[in-house]
Amino acid sequence: MPEVLKEEKTAVKRGPILKKPEVLAPAGSLEKLKIAVHYGADAVYIGGQQFSLRANADNYSYEEMKEGTDFAHAHGAKVYVAANIIAHNEDMQGVEDFFAKLYEVGIDAVIVADPALIEACKKGAPKLEIHLSTQASTTNWQSVQFWKDEGIARVVLAREVSFEEIRKIKEKVDVEIEQFIHGAMCPAYSGRCVLSNHMTARDSNRGGCCHSCRWSYDMYENPEEANQDAAIFGEGDNPFSFSSKDLSMIEHIPEIVESGIDSLKIEGRMKSVHYVATVVNAYRQAIDAYCADPDNYQLNPHWVEEIHKAAHRSTTTGFFYEIPGPEDHLYGEAESLAEYDFAGLVLDYDADNRIATIQQRTHFKLGQEVEFFGPGNRFFRQAIQEMWNDEGQAIEKAPHPLMVVKMRVEQPVSAWDIMRKHK
Repeated sequence: MPEVLKEEKTAVKRGPILKKPEVLAPAGSLEKLKIAVHYGADAVYIGGQQFSLRANADNYSYEEMKEGTDFAHAHGAKVYVAANIIAHNEDMQGVEDFFAKLYEVGIDAVIVADPALIEACKKGAPKLEIHLSTQASTTNWQSVQFWKDEGIARVVLAREVSFEEIRKIKEKVDVEIEQFIHGAMCPAYSGRCVLSNHMTARDSNRGGCCHSCRWSYDMYENPEEANQDAAIFGEGDNPFSFSSKDLSMIEHIPEIVESGIDSLKIEGRMKSVHYVATVVNAYRQAIDAYCADPDNYQLNPHWVEEIHKAAHRSTTTGFFYEIPGPEDHLYGEAESLAEYDFAGLVLDYDADNRIATIQQRTHFKLGQEVEFFGPGNRFFRQAIQEMWNDEGQAIEKAPHPLMVVKMRVEQPVSAWDIMRKHK
């Protein structure tokens, strides 16, 4: 990368007022919602059992939405519901009642892309705040102004928008702006893809995406070569995919904050509890540190290291600085960079005896080195030396899913802390 480009990436134009942006986390299940809030999310976004683009997530019943919303509000956080499908005629049945119910259970806002759903929300729940989904592919300030005039409180911009364009939008339109800063990227324009529909009859824009862009493909120069099974890259070369590297902006917090983005969105309703806790924790620390003292801010390498412990693919800065090139895409064998497994969740801690009560999530045993981490800078490593089952019997391993064990720990821990292990 040219040196001049590196300098451009680190330059920050300080605005007149430094506003701390919202950290918005994915919460594909009730447990992930509570983890996200505990680790510092200002808001979470979830899916109901209708109208969401993540049909395979553990989407919420109304009862679970109520429990999650009550928990979030008790901890000063908000809950948004994604209802961001591109609707067909048959999808519109019951939509006004759906939005009315969301307002009744206390949801703070809905994320919608389809104009028909927006109008249905206005009729069914006129006091419910509406955010425009990234699926609407909004990339310019005139479009943002149009949606503001339509009563939209927040616009989630297309992923294809740069810092320069974001600053122009904030300059021209007085409306909240939300943007993805971490997670999977889509090779189609803001998720508008029909590959899944064509290949598997699963509608990408109605929650059924099969991620066909991440499949492995052979590339041929012409049909004759394809028929002869002669790949353009030669025999034995790696297959080709359409997949982008994942977005990660943890190393660019000053530019993120100074751009004026109101809400920083982390992708991943289908991701693990470990991913949610690790990524939210890192961004929370970085944003708080910069906003507390921007002139003396320094990137903590530990935050970047933590992000990589939850990463499954290489990372890129997406469209924030420039249009992504070949180096921002993945070719060849599928990556899996995460070297750590979520081993256990701390349920309780006996400070007098330094004993942690842990719910097992992945097999662990005596002698194994593990890491404990919690909100903020709490982090330490140790080897497992003593362990007991729920009947007080000494055990050498914890092989059963969700079994509860007690373990002696070398430093204090708290409920909701996470124990992980190297794969």
